[in-house]
Amino acid sequence: MRRTEPEGHGPVRYGPPLPDQGLPVLPGLTDRLCAAADRADAEPTGGGPALRDAACGYWERRGLPTAPDRTAAAPGAPALLLALTAALGGDVLVPRPCAAWWAPETRALGRSAFHVATPADCGGVPDPYALLETVRRIRDEGGDPRLLVLCVADDPTATVAPPELLHETVEAATAEGLHLVSDETWRDTVHEPHDTVLLSPAEMLPDRVTVVTDLGGPFLPLGWPAAVARFPDTDAGSRLRARVLDVLTALGARIATPVAAAATYALDEPAEVIARLTASIRVHARVATAAHHAVTAAGALALPPRAGRHLYADLGPLRSALTERGVGDAQELEDFLTARLGMPAPGGHRFGDELEALRVRLPTSPLLGVTAEERAESLASPDPLELPHVVRALTLFGSVFDGLGSP
Repeated sequence: MRRTEPEGHGPVRYGPPLPDQGLPVLPGLTDRLCAAADRADAEPTGGGPALRDAACGYWERRGLPTAPDRTAAAPGAPALLLALTAALGGDVLVPRPCAAWWAPETRALGRSAFHVATPADCGGVPDPYALLETVRRIRDEGGDPRLLVLCVADDPTATVAPPELLHETVEAATAEGLHLVSDETWRDTVHEPHDTVLLSPAEMLPDRVTVVTDLGGPFLPLGWPAAVARFPDTDAGSRLRARVLDVLTALGARIATPVAAAATYALDEPAEVIARLTASIRVHARVATAAHHAVTAAGALALPPRAGRHLYADLGPLRSALTERGVGDAQELEDFLTARLGMPAPGGHRFGDELEALRVRLPTSPLLGVTAEERAESLASPDPLELPHVVRALTLFGSVFDGLGSP
């Protein structure tokens, strides 16, 4: 059986429970949720008219005109990707590394997921030549590649793929007859939007790209699952949407009405939502830059974070020192750093990297504070790096990595 994901390591072991790292919920979101709390029904499969209209407005403001009958909503992006994979059939290609939940979605359907190497300067989008070679190899082995999942503003690497690379990869995928799913959950969290060009594959190839955006994280609390999908405005896109709705119906994957009301409000992007998102981007960018400096100063490798709320580090240059501490692979690195940092530090094998590679994804949210009050203060501060609780967190973070340079 063809399989590129590491097996046999079980769920991520994060150690003792950690406090919720989310920011305080916006009053407008709470008001919408509470106003609909007495409604026991769920949204129709694929989302009700108000939610889909709000999704159309969201994409229209990003240069992607969309009609309501080309959209669908579900309780989280995993449900949408599962439905898309089931509807399209065949094998799936994903970049290496990629979001931790992509490959398990494919395996749950009994399909094979093939990881494709990314360029040295970014993640989320496969190298076009590696993509062509992987497709050729899969077909030579009797496989049936049909779907490529990519992420321009990438989780886990926190990078943004340049338009030139994206264009070449999209062309390569088109030449091989692949359908593309673009996970654009983090597109609105680019740290320097005036200095970073972010394009959606749907702008380049509107007839073969389905866009998926999970609202949990950037717009909604993680415990309020809601995601939207934008399908191509073609007959094939209409048929794909119909098949996806069939799968969502079979799964019972409908958004709870109170969550749908909050998601509709968030997608309309009122002033408080934009203000919160802007402040969050600013704070996470500052903290991510400081964390990146600490990691690279210790001798590890990491691309500068450009989006999102993570940092992806390669501790391969510190292998000798880590070996002396009993760390020889990504699982052991995960356990080692989680215990010392006091926060989740999932190893790169969770994201499709080789188990032997000493890579890890480091979140920035825990560095903003332990309590809701500290996190709110970090968000409001003009200089969060001056706050005592952020200083303490970054000092501990830096000391852990500094200590890896010597036995």
